[in-house]
Amino acid sequence: MEEFIEVRNVYFRYDIGEGTDASDNSYALRGINLKINKGEFVAVVGHNGSGKSTLAKHFNSIFIPTTGDVFVSGMNTKDDDHLFDIRKTVGLVLQNPDNQIVAGIVEEDVAFGCENLGVPPDEIRTRVDNALKAVDMYEYRKHSPDKLSGGQKQRVAIAGIIAMEPECIVLDEPTAMLDPQGRDEVISTVLRLNKERGITIILITHYMEEAVLADRVVIVDSGTLLLDGTPREVFAQNELLKRHRLDVPQATELNHRLRGCGFDLPDCVLDEEECAEALKKILKK
Repeated sequence: MEEFIEVRNVYFRYDIGEGTDASDNSYALRGINLKINKGEFVAVVGHNGSGKSTLAKHFNSIFIPTTGDVFVSGMNTKDDDHLFDIRKTVGLVLQNPDNQIVAGIVEEDVAFGCENLGVPPDEIRTRVDNALKAVDMYEYRKHSPDKLSGGQKQRVAIAGIIAMEPECIVLDEPTAMLDPQGRDEVISTVLRLNKERGITIILITHYMEEAVLADRVVIVDSGTLLLDGTPREVFAQNELLKRHRLDVPQATELNHRLRGCGFDLPDCVLDEEECAEALKKILKK
């Protein structure tokens, strides 16, 4: 696969002020190395304060490494000459959609980013309609965002990014403030964009059930990269994750506990369906 984003030995710390000891512990990211391929769906997981959101904001130059480099399609995020192109290439969806919605009508909000890019009006119309259809919000195009549910607002925010036609969308805990139905709506939209449109997706989440849907799972812990692999490879490391105060999907945890009790079950299951199938085989015996 074609390499899209590369993080090379990145250290990052926030401004800690004069006279403060710049010890290694002051770094939010410490020696991160990571490669993401074009068209991949990568989930970045970690507990609060682990550095996962800080890492996400490096992908479109909101943050610049203190040391090290981040490359997006070969462009170094430190290069001011590439700032506009990087932010066209990588769109960012925030945790709270209210922080990203700026207009009083849905279609006007979706058009906002395109207008800032200088897209011609006729093309904006086409992009807005297509983006709203992509997130199943076209019928709400004349509505006020204030009248929408949390999940619907988040889908409008995603549509605003889609209309700008980025190659990659980074979603920073987009379902953290949503109810289960809203989470399902947003994740279904994200999966469709990745599988049907080939958009590279980087999902920052603390919901392990969302992470298992990704092609790869990256675990960030205390500013370092703890694990990187397929969901099955990562969540099979149950004991390691527990030592770092990280959860696994509920089905995975149940399977692990039953194995500990001597039941003949697979090394790792990822969801309820896999767990049910494994338990059926035991019950038949």
